[in-house]
Amino acid sequence: MAVIHRTTLTPTKLELLTSWLPAQPWYRGKAQQPELARTGGFRLDDPKGEVGIEFMAATDTSGDRPVTYQVPFSYRGAPLPGAEEALIGTTEHGVLGQRWVYDGTRDPVLVAQLFALLAGEAEPQMQSTSDTPDPSVTAGIDASGFAAEIASFTATDTPDGTDILVATAPAGRLLTLHVNRVLRPGQDPDGRALGHVTAPAPLPDGTTAPTAFVVVHAHP
Repeated sequence: MAVIHRTTLTPTKLELLTSWLPAQPWYRGKAQQPELARTGGFRLDDPKGEVGIEFMAATDTSGDRPVTYQVPFSYRGAPLPGAEEALIGTTEHGVLGQRWVYDGTRDPVLVAQLFALLAGEAEPQMQSTSDTPDPSVTAGIDASGFAAEIASFTATDTPDGTDILVATAPAGRLLTLHVNRVLRPGQDPDGRALGHVTAPAPLPDGTTAPTAFVVVHAHP
């Protein structure tokens, strides 16, 4: 199980996001710098205990109205080969030392555990508490012959989010995992969805509502 350390992180994850977010094609802000607060999310465990995995909801209040973004993070103790373009930044962890922080949609460990979550083979964990399941997160897939093993995957950003095209093993079936980057509370998977991951996202009054973080479609 992932251990949540009560220690310093320099720079913080939100500080890293402040410079990274405006360069993303799905960012809704204008010229202003984001003003971010963490407003939700959950974690998954890496079975090998080497990579940290977090799905963070961060709300930007710099514009006329708040916008909540989803960023799947992966945290590593060494650079991920071939993933230079996915690097959000590096930070110094008070216990673990230097950490490389990636956009997790490009990290094979995060994508594998996301698939395991859909298959019911991984349990979502509380964002800030060690070894504590998060019952507010629900996930599942309705696809015959679905397997949680991945033969290959590619990730592509769009104006609305990130599409992860996955070839499953051993059947080689193609599925698209659409990661909703702009979270709208109460947002449901559409009627074509084979599966989904749903977690709470913030409402303007400070409460939360179930929201589709990830939606799964069969590839055309």
